[in-house]
Amino acid sequence: MTPSSSAPADNEQAPAWQPKPRQRVMSDAQVEEFFRALAAIEPEPKGELNFTNPYTLLVAVALSAQATDIGVNKATGPLFARVSTPQDMLDLGEAALIEHIKSIGLYKTKAKNVMAAARILVDEFDGQVPQDRDQLETLPGVGRKTANVVLNMAFGQTTIAVDTHLFRVSNRTGMAAGKTPLAVELKLEKRVPPHYGLHAHHWLILHGRYICKARKPECWRCPVAHVCLFKDKTPSP
Repeated sequence: MTPSSSAPADNEQAPAWQPKPRQRVMSDAQVEEFFRALAAIEPEPKGELNFTNPYTLLVAVALSAQATDIGVNKATGPLFARVSTPQDMLDLGEAALIEHIKSIGLYKTKAKNVMAAARILVDEFDGQVPQDRDQLETLPGVGRKTANVVLNMAFGQTTIAVDTHLFRVSNRTGMAAGKTPLAVELKLEKRVPPHYGLHAHHWLILHGRYICKARKPECWRCPVAHVCLFKDKTPSP
């Protein structure tokens, strides 16, 4: 597995995989084996967005809505060389921020959200990124998924950020079927063994990005095919 997060501002996309009725469900033993196999390959998976601290992670995830991690990293490299705190962002100003991120989709809306969030962080949180999901979700452009990514990657909380890849893998494999990202998240919170909780969402996201792909899953090289309940497995080419 190759290592590597107003809905558009939160990278929340419509599910690309719809769960099927009466789908088979993985047993607890199969879920345990699923994560054991992925952990054996990549013990500490990492996200693919570049950041330097909790604040720059928050900005990077907010900018990643409907954009690739590669594209975001190209824009934030020069940006994060100048900006590392909410006050730095306010000092930079919205016009200069736009110049840094104009290669990213929805850059004008994202710039407004980033600047508004920086002002709130300075005025209400003493310039610090809160370690509470409800407080994070009060920031412009930050929804549940972005909050979960920040809490997990910056503060080591065992949250699960459900993106399109994770939603697909959870439904397709039979691990946690649900019609919405929130439904999948809540089911996974109950199903993921606690000792795999910290890295669970990264394993699932990366597995969906590189192996369990939307159009043609590469089942022939999948390390968890032996426990996956997907019936129409793709044969070896």
